[in-house]
Amino acid sequence: MNKYNPKDFEAKWQQKWEETGAFHAENDFSKEKYYALVEFPYPSGNGLHVGHPRSYTALDVVARKRRLEGYNVLYPIGWDAFGLPTENFAIKHKIHPVEVTKKNVANFKRQLQMLGISFDWSREINTTDPEYFRWTQWIFLQLFKKDLAYKTEIPINWCTCCKVGLANEEVVGGACERCGSEVVSRVRSQWMLKITEYAQRLIDDLGLVDYIERVKLQQTNWIGRSEGAEIDFAIADTDEKLRVYTTRPDTIYGSSYMVIAPEHPLIEQFADRVKNMDAIHAYRDEAKKKSEFERANLTKDKTGVRIEGLEAINPATEKNIPIFISDYVMMTYGTGAIMAVPGHDTRDWEFAKEYDLPIIEVVSGGNVEEEAFTDNQNGVLVNSEVINGLAVPEAKAKIIDWLEEHGRGAKKVNYKLRDWVFSRQRYWGEPIPIVWCDHCGPVAVPEDQLPITLPEVESYEPTETGASPLANIHDWVNTTCPSCGHAAKRETDTMPQWAGSSWYFLRYADPTNNEALASEEALNYWLPIDWYNGGMEHTTLHLLYSRFWHKFLYDCGVVPMPEPYAKRTSHGMILGENGEKMSKSRGNVVNPDDLVDQYGADTFRMYEMFIGDFEKSAPWNNDGISGSRRFIERVWNAQKKIVEADNYGPESLEKAMHKCIAKVSNDFETLKFNTGIAAMMEFYNIMSKEKEVPSKLYKDFLILLNPVAPHVTEEIWNEMNFGGMVVDQKWPAFDPAKLVDDTIELPVQVNGKVRGKIVLAADADQATAIAMAKEAVASFIEGKNIVKEIYVPKRIITLVAK
Repeated sequence: MNKYNPKDFEAKWQQKWEETGAFHAENDFSKEKYYALVEFPYPSGNGLHVGHPRSYTALDVVARKRRLEGYNVLYPIGWDAFGLPTENFAIKHKIHPVEVTKKNVANFKRQLQMLGISFDWSREINTTDPEYFRWTQWIFLQLFKKDLAYKTEIPINWCTCCKVGLANEEVVGGACERCGSEVVSRVRSQWMLKITEYAQRLIDDLGLVDYIERVKLQQTNWIGRSEGAEIDFAIADTDEKLRVYTTRPDTIYGSSYMVIAPEHPLIEQFADRVKNMDAIHAYRDEAKKKSEFERANLTKDKTGVRIEGLEAINPATEKNIPIFISDYVMMTYGTGAIMAVPGHDTRDWEFAKEYDLPIIEVVSGGNVEEEAFTDNQNGVLVNSEVINGLAVPEAKAKIIDWLEEHGRGAKKVNYKLRDWVFSRQRYWGEPIPIVWCDHCGPVAVPEDQLPITLPEVESYEPTETGASPLANIHDWVNTTCPSCGHAAKRETDTMPQWAGSSWYFLRYADPTNNEALASEEALNYWLPIDWYNGGMEHTTLHLLYSRFWHKFLYDCGVVPMPEPYAKRTSHGMILGENGEKMSKSRGNVVNPDDLVDQYGADTFRMYEMFIGDFEKSAPWNNDGISGSRRFIERVWNAQKKIVEADNYGPESLEKAMHKCIAKVSNDFETLKFNTGIAAMMEFYNIMSKEKEVPSKLYKDFLILLNPVAPHVTEEIWNEMNFGGMVVDQKWPAFDPAKLVDDTIELPVQVNGKVRGKIVLAADADQATAIAMAKEAVASFIEGKNIVKEIYVPKRIITLVAK
């Protein structure tokens, strides 16, 4: 037996697995299937760092176990390769995005194969492949035909560096999620998708799936369902009304002013009556320089301008109240207008103090002259003629009835979720398959003309005007209208990176289909995804978007069920050794290439799973990985002790093995990979004390270890001439009867101190246990009265003596 050296065999087994198609999902739809999925990576130029493989390895453990259990397993991989990072890199280094993508994909693939992840490489996909994005464009056309895709002029988040519009979800802390640059507000014509049409279903159908609670909560909070009322405030001396949405219609008597967005059309409508238009225009210009995040920031200073010449009428008090503009109110949220209740809203209170406006208490319990009373969900209404003396819930219901009766408002359900900004003014993305015709307007490209591919160009830099660089490629832009045949122009905005990732899991089911995104037979067999794991950072972006697209395809009859993922879990990050998030700028990135070269892929995989609670973040520790290497070496060296035997050996060893099988089987299913590995280490310590180890026991131990350390277990199996490969074996079963010890040892306490121990049958009754305990501690209770006897089965016996 040679010394353990992973360089001698790891690449050999990776090649063997691929040559034999060991991990290729079968198209035998009669077998029981299991679809395990991880979020496919964006192939950046930096390659993988040690944090990335945590999710891949975890689901690899599950996928390998499922194959050993006899399932037809689909565990696929691909590349989410369109988007800004590649394009920005290409511009900086003057390399075409196509070439950058090829190079990055090749490096990522090398690294993943180096780790022995059991992906089905025969189903590899790439979102930049025309045969793939043909179907991304096809889905967009179906959305367009169903009036769920539309173009409109709206204020959007604009990245000053990437020169591209961003969805709200892509703005983090007022900065671009991708590059970290300042985001400002710009009015642009943008393609939008009506995700809001699916808002309630996206909430309700969370009841159909097995998601960890924090993922469900994040989805629900982002969609932001609320119940309240829409209320009309008449504009004094006009026939116009300002409509507001509020979750607290019961506080209407406390509304002492209104605030509208600086962009609200009411301002221009009554410009001839407004006496301070110059001040309003100046304020509006300043607001345009801010992103929606900055404008909605609750901690910023409250600024605004009163509209001189316009007043509203509170529909409950019928008193005139002033109207202000302020940048914390936006046209993209609600109606672009709010009723301000400074007595019970901190932001309104600060604004009222700043502009010396009335503050009226309408829910009792605080001192509104000192601060807003916001702990008012269960208070009693005061200073509110129609609803005085009522508790908040009853007051809400009654005031809504009153508003409806008087034609001044109505009950309303609202959502924080906004329609999805779907345009990107960049080159490296899927072209939107729409033609603009002066006669017909926007026209769908015929489906038989898909895919619409990107033109091959030398210059693809974003323009200062904000127009897509495709707009300058006239040979590509100029075309004919598919409807009337007149001259027309192609849409020059491209899709966001999220488009390709909103349906990729469907393509894995049938990746070479030329007639549909996947066959009906394949989708009916493989869906839903049985287990999907990904980062928490994607639960308000990719997860929401992909659920929306899937529901739409379900409505179209393309997919067989309303939810794509039966189960969704998330992993914690692996941090740098300094406890901070790994990043190139922080200088704390650890490259897996170096670790695999030094320790081997199996050691790396084991430490990734052993580093801590899978659902929590954990700092990398280069010293800690050595322990995983030593354990694998000990398993390797155990070959010298193996003797041919078709049993688990002595009873003590047999019971320990059954306990190990039960523990590992359970822990691999519940994301407790660290404790499952610890159980194998503990069992190995027991096994190592034997002079001889039965081959049956060693074989089953290797099978248990295989999902975590696949290369070394295959090599040992081969070296020992056990026949075949580990991947073709069956997962060991445990006997529940073997998990119960025949005898147990219990401590015996007298007056709170352990005074002895007893060994008794595991199924002994309480009377027997107490009798044995008294005998064991006889000297400590002699001459005393036993006033209390406490027996905690399998744990402890306590006697209280006086």
